[in-house]
Amino acid sequence: MSSIKSQSMVHTTEPSPTASTSSLRETPYHSGVSSESLVRRTLRTVKACWLAFSDWLTDWTPPILVACYWVVCTSIFVMCSTQAIKVFYYFYMTVNLYIALCTAIESFLGMSPVREARKAADKVDTSGGQFPSLDSDLPIMDMVMVAYLPNEKDIVIGQIMYALEEIVYPRDKLRINLVYNTPRPIEPLETELRQLEDEYDQLRVVKVPNSTSKADNLNFFFTLGNTGADFTGIFDTDHLPHPYNVRWAAERFLKEKAKVDIVQGRCVVYNTSESFLAKMIAIEFDKIYAIAHPGRSRMFKFGLFCGSNGWWRSEVLRDLKMHGDMLTEDIDSALRAYGSGKNAVHDMNVLSYELAPNTFAAFWKQRMRWTQGWTQASVTHASMIWTNPPNGKRSKAERMGLVSLLGIRELSYYLVSQHTCLLVSFIITDFPHDLPSFVKLIFFRYAMAEWFLFLTIAALIATLYFTDRVRSEFTSWKSMAVFSILYTPYLVLQSTMGLYGHARELVKYSSWNPTARG
Repeated sequence: MSSIKSQSMVHTTEPSPTASTSSLRETPYHSGVSSESLVRRTLRTVKACWLAFSDWLTDWTPPILVACYWVVCTSIFVMCSTQAIKVFYYFYMTVNLYIALCTAIESFLGMSPVREARKAADKVDTSGGQFPSLDSDLPIMDMVMVAYLPNEKDIVIGQIMYALEEIVYPRDKLRINLVYNTPRPIEPLETELRQLEDEYDQLRVVKVPNSTSKADNLNFFFTLGNTGADFTGIFDTDHLPHPYNVRWAAERFLKEKAKVDIVQGRCVVYNTSESFLAKMIAIEFDKIYAIAHPGRSRMFKFGLFCGSNGWWRSEVLRDLKMHGDMLTEDIDSALRAYGSGKNAVHDMNVLSYELAPNTFAAFWKQRMRWTQGWTQASVTHASMIWTNPPNGKRSKAERMGLVSLLGIRELSYYLVSQHTCLLVSFIITDFPHDLPSFVKLIFFRYAMAEWFLFLTIAALIATLYFTDRVRSEFTSWKSMAVFSILYTPYLVLQSTMGLYGHARELVKYSSWNPTARG
């Protein structure tokens, strides 16, 4: 028994070969998993840190570059010789006078299209609403409203109902399309939109899958096939087209027949009661859309689609589509259309009312996208200055217009900012102790300087005068006076935004920031 007991004890205390083998296998295996997991976690952490640093660098490089630019330019002027400063002074004064005179001439030329539009509208009014064309002769029109739903969720229903109920055009010849994208479902709004589509035969609601931009929305709409519309209008969802917007666009196409491929209308800011910023932007839009665009079109013999409230021949728009890699895909499409020989005109009766940003942050985001987008488009299409369209030859006036639009406009950011740096350097090197000394230092430092100053001011006053003649009903002469006072500081701000846009393009900043509403 002793022997048996001893054997039993030995048997129970020694590990079995199976258990021993299993233990030997498991230990190194679990150790390997732990090591591998640690390495993966470390790599993920390093990658996340690197991406965060890269994003930080991308975000902060543009403001750092712009700040360095201002400091370096001012420092260079401070260290320049007296003779060099004199050369720079006359150069910048001459360039500024040239830009001011060109702006004044554009404004003067822009008055004629406004007068013609008013005359045509008055004729319709006096005839009891009788337009030149019969309703039976009118073309089929597609109005496309493009929306980023999180931004426009509070206004989209109202905008659609306005378009359905207020626009005066034969119902069987007008189709209203809402083309929208959203990163997440927004209920009950999306259900309400589908219910509206069921209720109104004119309305089509299209939700675009996997869209991240206006270009994606429009390109998806173009894939839906030929809708049968002769012309297609593009509108941002914050727009309220004038009741006769569609009719005037159709009349212009019928009048010009095959000569016109795009009709760009006038955009008017209507929320001027909401903020001081909106009041100033309203004046700026009157200046841009009412006189600058049509004036430039008359001076340089070509017009452009400006992003919204523009009507296209449907086949032209479907063929061109939108390039989603461009921040301002609408300007890119306008330049591609012009480059391929298409003709755009500006019609002041094709009115549309839109919302301006009410905060500086929203304004900054909007203008940064515009500025960088224009830079992209200018670089991409600069070759049009020396090339010809496929169906003809560009005139000297057109080439000069392209130089002004794609070249001088981009260079103006540097010309304005460097002139400002030059004036700041005067104050640093010879600080004035009273107002007369300051005025003499800045404006009358050299012989003939007063003539450049007076002529430049006269050109700016003329531009503002023409703007006042065509300003919308949502502005006032008081707002115009304030805008006039702030115009020069605004030019400096505009040049800074331009430099910022160039810096962003340099670092390939590509974030698409839709304008905030509300």
